[in-house]
Amino acid sequence: MSDKNISFGFVHSADYKRPVDDVSASEIRLTFPDGNARSFPAGTTPAQVAESISKSLAKKAISATVDGAHYDLQWPIEHDASIAINTMQDDGPALELIRHDLAHIMARAVQEIWPEVKVTIGPVIQNGWYYDFDREEPFTPEDLSAIEKKMKEIINRRDPVTTEVWDRERAIKYYEANNEPYKVELVEAIPEDQQIRMYWHGHWQDLCRGPHLQHTGQVPADAFKLMSVAGAYWRGDSDRQMLQRIYGVAFKNREDLKAYLTMIEEAAKRDHRRLGKEMELFHLQEEAPGMVFWHPNGWTIYRTLEDYMRRRLSRAGYKEIKTPQVVDRILWERSGHWEAYRENMFIVEVEEEHAKEKRMNALKPMNCPCHVQVYNQGLKSYRDLPLRLAEFGSCHRYESSGSMHGLMRVRGFTQDDAHIFCTEDQIEQETAHFLELLSSIYRDLGFAKFDIKLSTRPDVRVGSDEIWDKAETALENAIRKVTNDYEIDPGEGAFYGPKLDFKLTDAIGREWQCGTFQADFNLPVRLDAEYVGEDGAKHRPVMLHRAILGSFERFLGILIENYAGKLPFWLAPRQVVVASIVSDADDYVNEVVEKLQARGIRAEADTRNEKINYKVREHSLGKVPVLLAIGMKEVEDRSVSIRRLGERSTETATLEQIVEDLAAESLPPDLA
Repeated sequence: MSDKNISFGFVHSADYKRPVDDVSASEIRLTFPDGNARSFPAGTTPAQVAESISKSLAKKAISATVDGAHYDLQWPIEHDASIAINTMQDDGPALELIRHDLAHIMARAVQEIWPEVKVTIGPVIQNGWYYDFDREEPFTPEDLSAIEKKMKEIINRRDPVTTEVWDRERAIKYYEANNEPYKVELVEAIPEDQQIRMYWHGHWQDLCRGPHLQHTGQVPADAFKLMSVAGAYWRGDSDRQMLQRIYGVAFKNREDLKAYLTMIEEAAKRDHRRLGKEMELFHLQEEAPGMVFWHPNGWTIYRTLEDYMRRRLSRAGYKEIKTPQVVDRILWERSGHWEAYRENMFIVEVEEEHAKEKRMNALKPMNCPCHVQVYNQGLKSYRDLPLRLAEFGSCHRYESSGSMHGLMRVRGFTQDDAHIFCTEDQIEQETAHFLELLSSIYRDLGFAKFDIKLSTRPDVRVGSDEIWDKAETALENAIRKVTNDYEIDPGEGAFYGPKLDFKLTDAIGREWQCGTFQADFNLPVRLDAEYVGEDGAKHRPVMLHRAILGSFERFLGILIENYAGKLPFWLAPRQVVVASIVSDADDYVNEVVEKLQARGIRAEADTRNEKINYKVREHSLGKVPVLLAIGMKEVEDRSVSIRRLGERSTETATLEQIVEDLAAESLPPDLA
């Protein structure tokens, strides 16, 4: 059962057979993507529509898009509508159907092998699907191989897929008779105004909203793979039955599957948690779940990145501030966060002296309300705007234990947060200023490609349409000065204003949501922010929320994975190791290290009584960018033998030359 909604592509046909007929009471009018319209009997199915266009289209058809909704070819159309016929050439609907059908085929395979297993739900997710099963014995890797084999048998049977709409009583009796208690519960939970649709894949049946393909043979048998098994509570409730969730991935062809599996393998090699251990960067432990213990190497990267960001913000006209981490609930109530965000906040209760009741505070989950408090100190004039306030703000948010993932999702984090207080007329120039800064920083950090999404006004919002028009136009105009390659997401803006989201693409093609820019007309009103305008009257400023990195923790995780631990020289925590080949070279090794350190290079000596090949392997595992090897020849020549990470060849340089070269290389991009 799945209720996933996606967008679909269309098949256009230039030779629809009949002109538009007069539509009678028993007929409906269907309009095609090219604007042509035709009449059909009410209850016509998309399969019949495709057949009326051409036999070749009927053979290729897999589903239809009817008034924007994804339709099974078997579903009747009862009203006037727009329609487009989908084929396997339309990636959106094709992948949705392949993955949805495979969820059912997998559940069928499991029950054919183990008839006693109870099935629950199996939705489509990114790149694949999962299905939850109630089985006493845990699934093993060998079981997954057996299920895959059975699935391919089912696909090769080319069993027809059929569907019917049943009444509630009939569906419940059916599942009770087949000892499927989870399906009974699902049927009982379906709202009265929704259909109860039953699907059959051959003899095997499931409750599902659909749509589906027309027979199992339409699923590519060589383009899917079962990936893993995990525990999952029934309906996400920890008080309910623990189920076993099998995950699978699927694509349109074997080549796409192979590319995905290669990417997964590469991602595993780049996993920041593994690299964090190998490079001695950080660790996490149960006594502080979701909080990072930074080791010297990791903290060096953190501070280097923070120093870089501080310089960039200062030059861009931001004033850095620092606000409290523990704030009384009164402020969170005034800002609206207490009502909307209370379940994600860490509460701190304090017994104040002589107070009748405990004072309730919260660790701040975001910095916005505190920044307004700084703005509100002293009367502001229009001449003071725009005012850009920045903070590397430490925040805490409650995340469930199952959702936390290394540095990528934590409970304690630091944002590169800033808020710009400006007039409505300044929104466009401030947006353009931010986009220029963000683009430059992303390039410096090695991300040449990023995507922009503009989310516009939702149905429920604050502020007049006039203000929203001005804000949306300002953001879009600013984007167009940078690029025409952006996406509009209608209705997905925050209730207080439109927003921009920025997605980075890393070295292996993965996308990461990092930067954000939001126009806020609401918080300045709630927290009484004002400025005196040129007319002498008081006005509300617009508050622009913005972040470039997002959180330092998550962004560092992304950086580590993007570079597979081989960070740019200026960011590397251990930049140079000077290693002795023989103990008689130790004094010169220490001299080289001192000269490098004097130029600000993070250099260290390795004079252990170990073979040089052992030292090379160890420091390569630790991702040290440069290894300088020193033997008696180098001592005599006052030179060094240079080996860079990932390279097999070595080169030789004088001590003076390598110090100059590495000093230049160690400069951050903004200082180079």
